[in-house]
Amino acid sequence: MTQPLLPPFLMPQFFMPQFFLPFCTGFLLSAALIIAIGAQNLFVLRQGLRREHVGAIVLFCGTADALLIAAGVAGVGAFLAALPQLATLLALGGAGFLGWYGVQALRRMAAPEAMAVIAAGDTTLTRALLATAGFTLLNPHVYLDTVLLMGAAGSAQPEAIRPAFVAGAAVASFVWFAALGYGARLLRPLFARPAAWRVLDAGVGVVMLTLAASLVMRALAMPG
Repeated sequence: MTQPLLPPFLMPQFFMPQFFLPFCTGFLLSAALIIAIGAQNLFVLRQGLRREHVGAIVLFCGTADALLIAAGVAGVGAFLAALPQLATLLALGGAGFLGWYGVQALRRMAAPEAMAVIAAGDTTLTRALLATAGFTLLNPHVYLDTVLLMGAAGSAQPEAIRPAFVAGAAVASFVWFAALGYGARLLRPLFARPAAWRVLDAGVGVVMLTLAASLVMRALAMPG
């Protein structure tokens, strides 16, 4: 009788050490890289606090990470590393996007509506996903972590167990973004105070503008 086709991490033999260990390696490495204060994480946190399209944003971020990690392990990371001009364009494009969003955050901090109690529903799903795509795909740090670093680590694994490494890394991304997006509601009592929103938007603005400046300097330092 034909056995049903299952993903590698759902097969019984996956839990043998030769598969389970690379799964754990991918999970821990991905978690170590993704759990940091960055543009994408701050955006997911803010949307979680506002309870705006959290499920769609978490699904987009997790899926994008999984695809980028798989692409890196498949060899795309080495291809991108050989194209410094593309890296320069990504850095400048990401700097422009992060700079724009940082300015918007600082404007929200100073605007009267920043004093309003948490409100949801004023951002459409399309706009939320476009912003998520920007933080994910226009951020060179995402490519550095998921495609280059994770790709290099995954490529070092024997070919037969690379799917387990990718699966572990992808699970870590989904778990983190779900915890960040849905766990943000635990902070809602704090953010019921207008001053907390001002502090958050000020922090978001400073982080975004700092990242934008670092990307510009990195682009200028890259070989032409």
